[in-house]
Amino acid sequence: MLIKAARRLRGDSLARNSLLIMATTVVNGGLGYLYWMLAARCVPASEIGTATALISAATAVSMITQLGAGHMFIQRLPGSDPAAWSRIVSGGLIFGAAATAAAATATALIVPRVAGNFGFLAGLPGLAALVCAAVAVTLTTLLDNVYVAHRAGHGMLVRNLAVAAGKILALLAILSFPAGHAGWAEAVLLSWTLPTLLVSGLTVIVGPGRLRPGARLRPAGIRAELPHLWTALTGHHLINLAQAGPAALLPVLVTARLGSDANAHFYLAWMTASMLFMVSPAVASALYAERTNAARAGVRRAAAVVLALVGAPAVLLLSAGDAILGLFSAGYAAEGGLLLKILVVAALPDAVTNLAVAHWRSRGDFRRCRRLNAARAGSCLLLTWLLLPVLGVTGAGVAWLAGQTTSALLVAILAMRQVFGPGASDGTFGLAVDHRRNSGTASDAVGEPVRVHLESAKDRQRAGGKPGGFR
Repeated sequence: MLIKAARRLRGDSLARNSLLIMATTVVNGGLGYLYWMLAARCVPASEIGTATALISAATAVSMITQLGAGHMFIQRLPGSDPAAWSRIVSGGLIFGAAATAAAATATALIVPRVAGNFGFLAGLPGLAALVCAAVAVTLTTLLDNVYVAHRAGHGMLVRNLAVAAGKILALLAILSFPAGHAGWAEAVLLSWTLPTLLVSGLTVIVGPGRLRPGARLRPAGIRAELPHLWTALTGHHLINLAQAGPAALLPVLVTARLGSDANAHFYLAWMTASMLFMVSPAVASALYAERTNAARAGVRRAAAVVLALVGAPAVLLLSAGDAILGLFSAGYAAEGGLLLKILVVAALPDAVTNLAVAHWRSRGDFRRCRRLNAARAGSCLLLTWLLLPVLGVTGAGVAWLAGQTTSALLVAILAMRQVFGPGASDGTFGLAVDHRRNSGTASDAVGEPVRVHLESAKDRQRAGGKPGGFR
């Protein structure tokens, strides 16, 4: 039976690559958990709070400035010749890193002047730390999307394993040297950033030839990518920003409203729950990659993969979340136990929205994706700002759950309108498509091949390709 299941998995690229992406999540989550456990036991909570606040700020800056290059890779790389492949990836990485560095510099110069809790960013050390951390996040995220584009989840898994293990080894090496409390936050940040940059550099050197024989990353000709990056910015990037922005900004808001100590308690609960929140985005990315590679991939099958991967960890976190947080210290369990349970519950509506966005994105319905994610992001961030002073760090969890539930209800309303409203056809979660206007292959909820189309000329342009669909 196990052999039969393994053969079936090998032949199902959606499930296989979803599982490989999730294995990457498990590696990052498990080794990341060990990393922060070691840091929490060796470094004062205030210094952990400073380091995690800076990492959160770097993640937020990276999220804002990636230019949509990651999903542009997924859309354009399949089928590209080596020269075009090299230009696409080189342009995305170089312009994405440059935009991230510029935004991080501006953030370090401006934010400490308007938010006292971010005073640690003031000065050259804070600026350099934020720029390096933000560029590291951008590079590793974009490189992961290159592997997703080729449905090569095994390469992404190996790369992230090296990064996560490198962080632990770097932390142990740095903590073995004596340091005053004033230097603990910098030590933690250095151990987190340096391995990410080193592995990303190695990937840039070794990866292209393995993914696309004959390809080589180089800056020559990347100016030709600027129009594609602009359309990706106005299409994919706005969707991604509204989808993932709140997750990156929550720790920043906690720091701004409650301070670094509170952020330490929030961040570790958030990191523990993140193993669930990374499942549906990973499966959604795999679903989108399947469709851009003209493969069969249905929303129902993707939903089944999500439920299979989320179920057991969710039960574990609900039943033993306090004990897990207690491994850091009793204080983390006391402050973050209820927060963790709320975040676990929020994983279900979050998955509904992420899969809906992946489906509509593959059909070119970018406007609907933007509006749905904007409603989710707006409600989550506004409620977080209002509830933090009242409920403490738990308020961020309540706001997150409310935002995810709001967007899931909107998905249900839109699906019901398509099933029972005017022009309804087969009742398969908005999967009825126009068979007369076609530009690429996808599949419906039951796995039968259908033809999909982009909804308008404007959205064709925003998709980053020529009229006629995904390339």
